[in-house]
Amino acid sequence: MALIQNPKPTTILISSASYCSSPATSLTLPYPLRTNTNPRLFSTIPSSIHNLQHPLPFFSRRLFLPAVSGIWDALTGGNNAREAIVAIRRGMVLFRQGDVLGSLAEFDKAIELDPRQKAYLWQRGLSLYYLDRFEEGAEQFRLDVAQNPNDTEESIWCFLCEAQLYGVDEARKRFLEVGRDPRPVMRDAYNMFKDRGDPEKLVTAFSNGPENEYFYASLYAGLYHESQNKPDAAKFHIVAACRSPYGQRSDDYMAALSKVHCLCRNWSFN
Repeated sequence: MALIQNPKPTTILISSASYCSSPATSLTLPYPLRTNTNPRLFSTIPSSIHNLQHPLPFFSRRLFLPAVSGIWDALTGGNNAREAIVAIRRGMVLFRQGDVLGSLAEFDKAIELDPRQKAYLWQRGLSLYYLDRFEEGAEQFRLDVAQNPNDTEESIWCFLCEAQLYGVDEARKRFLEVGRDPRPVMRDAYNMFKDRGDPEKLVTAFSNGPENEYFYASLYAGLYHESQNKPDAAKFHIVAACRSPYGQRSDDYMAALSKVHCLCRNWSFN
């Protein structure tokens, strides 16, 4: 399998002002910290992608910012729309740093600048989840699925929000059905959440496969346990996702999310 070749990790200090970290916490990021001053809309694609010698067998759209439709809106919508894209970029950087509250402020600013962006802002939904604003998070993910009816992960995250609001059984009744995901691990994860599956079987099924599949199996197994109010099992699997090679080296936004999850729960993943 061809892996993303990432630069030397960057270590930053997260101050106590960050929502999820107190006291100050050192977080090693699997990518160089980018500045926010470059206005080029397409500079958000990780530089490591351009250096791949072979195509990735598993390609998360969370490697990119924002959705293609959102970029098109920005290109055709004038200065406010372009500024909205820059705000989304800043929000994603802040989220990767562990400043979830700051990331949400940037995502909300993007919506103020260009209301069309709200329908594509899955990043905002993730921030809302970690701020315990589950009703707004569920609304965001439902908007996202309405725009992209084949988005497996948004369906799962909507369930995760609504499980906190209404309980697992009611959330499952509200479960958003989507099209067939091309990724085997996400198809199995989707069916696990939808049909009350076994997260341990999910991890076992992908434990000897590509590193990215093991990461996603571990991450969503942990999130499933969290929805069932089983924090010890959730911690075991999400920490494993953080420590996996893909979790440590990938530019994938979800790899950063696994670390943010641990920071928000005060779990050590080093």
